[in-house]
Amino acid sequence: MPDNTVSQDTPVDHDRIARAVREILAAVGEDPDREGLLETPDRVARMYAEMFAGLHRDPSIHLEKVFSEAYDEIVLVKDIEFCSMCEHHLLPFTGKAHVGYLPDGKVVGLSKLARVVEDVARRPQVQERMTETIADLVESHCGARGVAVVIQSSHSCMTIRGIRKPGSSCTTSAMRGVFRDNLSSRAEILGLISTGSSGCLG
Repeated sequence: MPDNTVSQDTPVDHDRIARAVREILAAVGEDPDREGLLETPDRVARMYAEMFAGLHRDPSIHLEKVFSEAYDEIVLVKDIEFCSMCEHHLLPFTGKAHVGYLPDGKVVGLSKLARVVEDVARRPQVQERMTETIADLVESHCGARGVAVVIQSSHSCMTIRGIRKPGSSCTTSAMRGVFRDNLSSRAEILGLISTGSSGCLG
């Protein structure tokens, strides 16, 4: 049954991907005309259109609307699940992002932070760049006094190939403003992220 999760007007070149996948199947010694593989090139093309949709989106649009608010303590959205794609092997890495900021008279809708993570995740990249990109977006559009982004994930390129270490994980962080410059503020937000989350930060 066709997978219709991706719109047909996507800017991804579906036919080109399908042709390439067919060549890959032949190159590894498979028969692309075998019954079980006949629709595989199309399936993979639709999957890539979905996984790389963030290349054609501007995540900053989710941060355009902010609200005046006197609140001046940490705002933190934890455990934002995501799936991205390692640009080195085109294998997925999956995990959770934690995004926090210290407002300076303006706040943004909580769901918007999750939408930023989702759009940034849907592209080929390394986890380090993903972390920095999210932090830069929140800092530049929310006018916050501080921004903290921590990402914890598992990488298929480490767990199913190469070194093959299932259970291994990677943690990256990006700190801006007071969370970079003030050790007590950094410790506070890392403590909030660690509370109730798997793994240990600090």
